Amino acid sequence: MTPEEIAQTYRIRQLNKNEIISGFNCGDEDLNDFILNESQLYRKTRLAVSYIIENKSSHQVVGFFSLANDRVSITDFENNTEFNRFRKKRFVNEKRIKSYPAVKICRLGIDVSTRGQSLGTFILDFIKTYFVVDNKAGCRFITVDAYIEALPFYLKNNFLPLSKDAEEDHTKLLFLILKKLKSKIYG
Repeated sequence: MTPEEIAQTYRIRQLNKNEIISGFNCGDEDLNDFILNESQLYRKTRLAVSYIIENKSSHQVVGFFSLANDRVSITDFENNTEFNRFRKKRFVNEKRIKSYPAVKICRLGIDVSTRGQSLGTFILDFIKTYFVVDNKAGCRFITVDAYIEALPFYLKNNFLPLSKDAEEDHTKLLFLILKKLKSKIYG
């Protein structure tokens, strides 16, 4: 589906307080359990806020994502030299600080019934717009601990590895620079 067709068919909205989701299956037990059982607890404890993508006419939930505050910090790197290399490439002549504000995509799932419709990319574009155009908070990056199976999806959507992770890790920390999006995409 094109972004225009997706926007005509679906809407993204914040999950309402005490709203219960049922019948969602993205094919991953952990992600299903989060949206079906744990998302409200994360909201109540102010750890993350969840959003759903639903069909405008049937109200069927076909995807969700959860956001939390994060940071890209000197501790994300093996040593100060690695952090300084990272910072010099991205922050020419900027103030030297030890961490930069970010928003983290904690979880993202698309129902198996709607796979292949580009809903994941639509969600990522929504998040980018949310923090670039309608800047909701001081935020320099989007981060995600991507499952190894999801790496091609995030890399295709311009995320980059933050640091070298061990081969046996089942997730990889990725980032996307919001400042570059503002100048290149959104004006």
